[in-house]
Amino acid sequence: MLDRCANQATREAVFFLATNTLIVFGLVAFDNALAILEAFPTLFPQVPPLPSPLLLVQALLLPTSKYEDGRIEGLRQGLARLRKKSRSFYLASAFFQGRLRIDLIMLYSFCRVADDLVDDASSTHEAKKWIDKLVEFLDLSYGTDESSKSFRKETFIRNTFPEAAQSALLLLPTAYLPSTPLYDLLKGFETDLYFSSPNNPFPISDEETLRVYASHVAGTVAELFLELVFYHMRQKMSHSQRESITRAGGRMGIALQYVNIARDISVDAGICRVYLPADWLRSKNLKPEDVVRNSTNRQVETLRQQLLDKAMAIYEVNRNAIDQLPTESRGPLRVAVESYVEIGRVLREPSYSVKSGRATVPKVRRLRVAWNALQKG
Repeated sequence: MLDRCANQATREAVFFLATNTLIVFGLVAFDNALAILEAFPTLFPQVPPLPSPLLLVQALLLPTSKYEDGRIEGLRQGLARLRKKSRSFYLASAFFQGRLRIDLIMLYSFCRVADDLVDDASSTHEAKKWIDKLVEFLDLSYGTDESSKSFRKETFIRNTFPEAAQSALLLLPTAYLPSTPLYDLLKGFETDLYFSSPNNPFPISDEETLRVYASHVAGTVAELFLELVFYHMRQKMSHSQRESITRAGGRMGIALQYVNIARDISVDAGICRVYLPADWLRSKNLKPEDVVRNSTNRQVETLRQQLLDKAMAIYEVNRNAIDQLPTESRGPLRVAVESYVEIGRVLREPSYSVKSGRATVPKVRRLRVAWNALQKG
């Protein structure tokens, strides 16, 4: 009797082990197939929200020799840049799905590579040359000669840019991104060059100059971000609704850039950059040079809070535009915005944690912010 019970228990254990093993391997196969479908749009141009079993099998049986190794490496590099440079957006990116997430990573990768090419240049002259080359890249990307555009663009990238930067340019989805925000982004980089100019070393003269700068370097990225959402979303929106959301997104980008500037006052002062408007400084009997010499005095802290007030006011006015987006992107986008705004909230606290000259949001707090943002849908 005991032997029969033992045998029965063994058979049940083997049965549950086998079925659970099959389920796990099935889920792994499904995830692998879905990753292949999403990663290679040239091989699988159209992927439905719920792929058919036949399409999943086709993806699994695709020979690895047909994988686009350059695209895989570009995605790996883009994700590494995002993880290294922006913890807030890296966390938010995990909640986007499929090709939208891939395109968002590549958009960030391009922006970061372009910024680094200019910032890491050995001289203002070299930085200007990189901006000119990036303008030429955009000219080729948005040129009218479709017959040779792709070949000419790739040749130009291979011959002009460092190898580490090439994938970011090659994988930028210019086919469905508008050109104007990208050109405006480069105008923002040009403003940064004035900080090294003997004629105008502190170009942020007033609040309007600051607003235009923030619009160029951050509002444009928010607009591009939303263009990718519109391209990939399944439900359609009217043109007027899309324009309204895009305008709100551009303003939200400005707010987040104000938070970024408020956080980095000391870091920027260390490289002789002061983004606080000069007329604000004069109201406190300060000059930009005074901030470079001492970025932690009481007057500077007062101006930091003034800038955060501006940021939070813009945020409050435009935050509800997120509710107009489709469900699949609404939550992740809210995570991205709230994660960055939380930096501003931390800067309002009397004694915030500083790491490498920047205020930081503790990891547990970042996760709580992301969770709360997702719960709002």
